[in-house]
Amino acid sequence: MTFYVYLISSKDKKRTISYVGYTNDVKKRIRLHNSSKGAKFTKGRIWKLKYFKSYNSKKDAMREEYKLKKNSKLRNILKKD
Repeated sequence: MTFYVYLISSKDKKRTISYVGYTNDVKKRIRLHNSSKGAKFTKGRIWKLKYFKSYNSKKDAMREEYKLKKNSKLRNILKKD
């Protein structure tokens, strides 16, 4: 099964915020975030997919998700594109 690490962003009044996660169905996950049924942090905002990458195992995807969550410089670059 293929897993994906993704980054979504949303414009706030003063800044752009981002959220990183992993899933096996990116389109479904984005729909859940935009319908306020995703993660608690993402409720009430309109999210746009900015980045995603596929992995062959859940373990690899989770490892990369953790790295991306901790790498704020890379997240900021991906948010702007």
